[in-house]
Amino acid sequence: MAKLHGKNAPSISIGISDKDRTAISKGLSHLLADTYTLYLTTHNFHWNVTGPMFNTLHFMFMGQYTELWNAVDPVAERIRSLGHPAPGSYAQFSSLASLPDVPATPPKALDMVRILVEGHEAVARTARELFPLAEKAGDQPTADLLTQRLTVHEKTAWMLRSLLEE
Repeated sequence: MAKLHGKNAPSISIGISDKDRTAISKGLSHLLADTYTLYLTTHNFHWNVTGPMFNTLHFMFMGQYTELWNAVDPVAERIRSLGHPAPGSYAQFSSLASLPDVPATPPKALDMVRILVEGHEAVARTARELFPLAEKAGDQPTADLLTQRLTVHEKTAWMLRSLLEE
C-alpha cells in the first residue's frame, strides 16, 4: 500500500526518484510553455496572414495550430503523472517559455513563416535538452513524448523553411 504524504495524498512510487521527477517536470513545464506560446503565435498568424500566399498559409497554419493544441494536453498530463502541477497561466507560460510572444503588429507572410521556423526549432531544442535527463532516469514515457515532439517540430520547421528557399 502506498504511503500517505500530506493530507491523504499517496506517495508516488513509479521507479523514478523524487529528485528526477521534479527535474523532469520542470523541463516539461518549459516544453509546455514553449508549445503553448507557439500555438498562440501560429493561431494568430492563421487569423492575420495576408497576401498572395494567403490561402496556402491560412490552411497550413490551421493544421499546425491544431497539432500544437492537441500536443499541450499530453505534456501537461505527463507533468501531473510525475506528481507536479502543470503551469497554465499566461504569466507562468511567459516566465517559462524560451519563445517571444507574437508580435503586436502582424508581420508580412514570409516573416510569419520565419518566426514559425524559429519557434519550431526552439521547441525542438527545449525537448532535446530534456531528453538526456528522462533517459538517465529511466523515464520512458517522457522520452517517448519528447521523441514524438521532436519529430513534429523538426519536420514542421523543415516544411516551413522550404517556403523561404528561392
